[in-house]
Formats: sequence, C-alpha cells, structure tokens
Amino acid sequence: SFRINLPSTFKQRGLHDIFHASLLRVHIPNDDRLFPGRDVSQLSPEIDSDQEWAVNKIIGHSGAGTDARFKILWKAGDVT
Repeated sequence: SFRINLPSTFKQRGLHDIFHASLLRVHIPNDDRLFPGRDVSQLSPEIDSDQEWAVNKIIGHSGAGTDARFKILWKAGDVT
C-alpha cells in the first residue's frame, strides 16, 4: 500500500490517502492537443463543505456500501 499526498479538499470530503498498489497507475499528463481545455476540476468538482441540507427523514434505501442509495424526504417537502 502507498500513502498519497492528496489536496486538503479531498481529505475534507473523506477520501482516504492510502491505496493498494494494484489500484495505482503511472500518471500521464493531459495532452492538450488531444483533449483541449480539459481541466482537473471538471473531473472532480468541488463540493461546498459549508453548505448544509435539511433532511426531514430517510424514507427508503437500497444497496449497500458504495452502492447504497437513499430516498430522502427533505424539510422543504420534496423527495429524492
């Protein structure tokens, strides 16, 4: 396993900094001729950690672990 030096925003979002060697690959920088205008922020959008959402209750769920999905009743009254 390897410890990766991640940006603090990734750590704040709960991304662990230790990865098994089989998950790692050599980084090949973007070729701007092939993919013009590609930006890292397009691949990993920043999430405003100060933003809070008012949940009334969880009314359903399916899956488990990283595949878990929840049906939420928001305080505003909508359901997603």
